[in-house]
Amino acid sequence: MMEERLKTVLAQVLDIPSQAINDETAPATVASWDSLKQMQIMLAIEDEFGVQFSDEQIHELQSFPAIRQALSALQKK
Repeated sequence: MMEERLKTVLAQVLDIPSQAINDETAPATVASWDSLKQMQIMLAIEDEFGVQFSDEQIHELQSFPAIRQALSALQKK
């Protein structure tokens, strides 16, 4: 399932348990989620799912729900 794979990627990059990732997961709620981790997250998602985010999206997608929605939209193309 896409959502579980996405949680696994986020968990690995942020070094937190995948069970801890939910709709509240964002830089404000995860201490390790800084600008460098943001880039690592987006690159890891691109690798895992074979998608490409725009530079604008990379900076805007700052929460689990936002990333999930954008990824879902890219996969439908």
